[in-house]
Amino acid sequence: MRTRRLLGIVSILAICAGTYACSFDEAPPAPHVEAAPDARAVERGKYLVDAANCVGCHTDKKHGGLPFAGGGAIATSFGLYYSRNITPDAVNGIGAWSDRDFLRALRRGISPSGTHYFPAFPFPSFTGMTDRDILDIRAYLLTLPPAATANKPHDVPFPYDVRSTMLIWRLLYFDEGPLATVPGESPEWNRGNYLVNAVSHCGECHTPRNALGALDGAHRFAGSKLADGKRVPNITQDAADGIGKWSEDDIVTLLKFGALPGFDFVQAPMSEVVDGTAKLSDADRKAIAVYLKTLPALPGKGGGPS
Repeated sequence: MRTRRLLGIVSILAICAGTYACSFDEAPPAPHVEAAPDARAVERGKYLVDAANCVGCHTDKKHGGLPFAGGGAIATSFGLYYSRNITPDAVNGIGAWSDRDFLRALRRGISPSGTHYFPAFPFPSFTGMTDRDILDIRAYLLTLPPAATANKPHDVPFPYDVRSTMLIWRLLYFDEGPLATVPGESPEWNRGNYLVNAVSHCGECHTPRNALGALDGAHRFAGSKLADGKRVPNITQDAADGIGKWSEDDIVTLLKFGALPGFDFVQAPMSEVVDGTAKLSDADRKAIAVYLKTLPALPGKGGGPS
């Protein structure tokens, strides 16, 4: 009974499981002045923003919202969460954030004001990124046109809107990065590992979540089920349920054109992801394929264990 009671208490702390929209809604920090970013940093940052499909979450496409101005609704079993404005607007966006603020947000999942982000924001994946890549993303975002779009409050009931509950969740499930290079693996494999698990955070959608809203490590990449009922496919090397019969070229083709081996095309939301991966280099798409071909085969058609 004690174990059951503890699990019941902790389950209340599972905030926004199975989503991937950001949950920034606190007041901005005080303005500051910084030197303009260099052009190379901006170029690298745009590349990473495309790889991470930031625009897909941070744009209210349904209502014609401005790119990166937030407001995109994410339906979850806990309610609706809305993505934040990440344009350089100093009031509603990230224009008043410092390098340190941005690093702490993506590395540690903590806001400029010191509050904890929900796992709806995929900081458990972004924490694996290098400092330079994180700051390059910021450099690019600061070149966008500022949008004064106000951030929408989340439409979720108590206690799923209480940020302090994340203290226990983090103790259970959060491991701070950056992602380490795996000895014995090739540079190409390590690059694919970095892109899949940190930058593009593929596991956030392709892995089912447990009762506490954390990714289920025992079924990593074995597919999941979204709140709207859509199934996210298994991308392990299982021949029946996953992509075990696919070649590296099949994976590269999907990432570049959205084309499946059976001459069909991916649908949303994966089609939005392909909009970004299509802009990657051939070498990076190949690195992703090399990494995915080494994932252990796990059964599952999406939505959790079979």
